[in-house]
Amino acid sequence: MEQILRNFFLFMAKNRTLNRGAKKYGLRFGAGRFVAGETLESALSVIRELNQRGMSVTIDRLGEFVTNEQEAVEMANHCVEALHGMAEAQVDSYLSLKLTSMGLDISQDLCLDNMRRILNTAREYGYFVRIDMEDYAHLESTLDLYHQLREEGYDNVGLVIQAYLYRSVEDVEALSKLGTNLRLVKGAYKESPEVAFPDKKDVDENFKKIIAMQLKSGNYAAVATHDEAIIAYTKNLVKEWEIPHDRFEFQMLFGIRTDLQQRLVEKGYRVRIYVPYGDDWYGYFMRRLAERPANVGFVLKGIFKK
Repeated sequence: MEQILRNFFLFMAKNRTLNRGAKKYGLRFGAGRFVAGETLESALSVIRELNQRGMSVTIDRLGEFVTNEQEAVEMANHCVEALHGMAEAQVDSYLSLKLTSMGLDISQDLCLDNMRRILNTAREYGYFVRIDMEDYAHLESTLDLYHQLREEGYDNVGLVIQAYLYRSVEDVEALSKLGTNLRLVKGAYKESPEVAFPDKKDVDENFKKIIAMQLKSGNYAAVATHDEAIIAYTKNLVKEWEIPHDRFEFQMLFGIRTDLQQRLVEKGYRVRIYVPYGDDWYGYFMRRLAERPANVGFVLKGIFKK
């Protein structure tokens, strides 16, 4: 039943008609639990609160259904606006984004131009930018564009590697040679067993493997998980290998396992919270439900409150 629900919500996440309706009617059905409002101001308010609790943040203006050049430029404008807002508010945060929202599916040149503008602004303020990894169909083009940016001298940009893909070990090996700052995740898209491990136990083992590789490489490791077994594994590794706490961090999603987030901070670990905002929240929300169908309870409460 859980797998059926997961597949259902992943399918719903790609429905553009429902996405347009969600934009029209605003945050609904409990989405506010996982999305920090529809405006930059609401997101900055959340960031300040998290900073006060000892947590860093990565902010993400949601947007994944970009279909033309104007929409891509507008999304890039939002990212630049977010960087200005973060600097003015003096918050502890960096920026995350998806290349499809920058126009990757429209034109690589368009996407590169948008990324250069964002990275130049980020560099001006001393901020870092994380390129989120999307589905397997965009993996090669994402890696190509990242390599292009690094060749152009942008060193304030990092990537995400998804443990459920068979090729992740090879990708971590290749990226380590560039000193890449990586966020390591299990993966949240529905992929074919031809490219991804279908069984959770295999994903977990691969996740552990790439965590160990990134930590051992000396490059910065952002371990993004709510899985306490994976967190314990990471803690044991850094203790055994005497890795300083400023060489890695744990990352978690806004609205999920806040108790665990706070416990890690109290134990002296770096914790960064992924804080999404904006009116294009629908696809992100559906993937959160797919990851943990128990969250459907929040949707039902949201419906009955309307």
